[in-house]
Amino acid sequence: MPDSKDRKEATGPGVVSTDRGMEQMKDGKDSPHPDLDAEEAAHVEERSTGSAKVVHEVVRLQGEEELDRPILALMLSGLAAGLAITLSLMSELFLRARLPDTEWAPLIYLLGYPVGYLIVIMGRLQLFTESTVTAVLPVATRPSLSNLGRLARLWACVLAGNLVGVTLVSALMAGEIIITHEQRIVALDILAKLEWQDWSKTLMLGIPAGFIMAAIAWALPNAKGSEFWVIFLLTYVIGLGGFSHVVTGSSQISFLWLSGEVSFQQAWFGFSLPALIGNIIGGSGLFAVLAHGQMRSDLTEGG
Repeated sequence: MPDSKDRKEATGPGVVSTDRGMEQMKDGKDSPHPDLDAEEAAHVEERSTGSAKVVHEVVRLQGEEELDRPILALMLSGLAAGLAITLSLMSELFLRARLPDTEWAPLIYLLGYPVGYLIVIMGRLQLFTESTVTAVLPVATRPSLSNLGRLARLWACVLAGNLVGVTLVSALMAGEIIITHEQRIVALDILAKLEWQDWSKTLMLGIPAGFIMAAIAWALPNAKGSEFWVIFLLTYVIGLGGFSHVVTGSSQISFLWLSGEVSFQQAWFGFSLPALIGNIIGGSGLFAVLAHGQMRSDLTEGG
């Protein structure tokens, strides 16, 4: 039989000691592979049970950073996002103009819908529907009147910047400054064929759009180099499903308004307002609260 010295030497990297094995058995948890050392076992434990906590904390810290940004910085970033997001509309229209009017055509021209989102999200610009989850998590974690005030300030600045941005580009399009007369006629013809939804229908279609945008913010920390495809595929679903996104949809409706096709009330109160409410419900009411709720017990135990 080996003496005590031999037994001591047998305990080293790559060998799990009896004491550690007993501790794992006492914890009532499945232990890592016996050939892993303590550091490797800790990495396994972190990846297997801590990943959701890590994502929650990453998104929460992003939200804290956004809530602390100055008003001017938020508005300028929101303005830049509004200008950039209109590339979704323009890309979609350019593709539509070159495709026949067939049942499969939407599968192709809606590939242009994610273009603006890719620029905005990967460029770290402020888009309203992204902040419905990132900025809400700090408030859900530490609810207070002060945090609610910070959230309202961020939402107001970002949304105002986004809508001003899309309206400016729509005015340039309607005035045939950045598109030709022929392209404007095609755009009006295409957008005029869109089915006009009533107030409640627009609100309901805004809920899944808000949920999907919040899901993008939640998924990106674990994307690990696949951020492009996460954003592209999920925003493509928004376009394909005909869901109501307050910022992108406002770029379409403001173009029709500035071209004299719809009234101010139809554009902003008939579409943008219900889409806004639906996006907030889907992003904050459903995704952010549920995502935080599933982690609440774990965070309490860990704290």
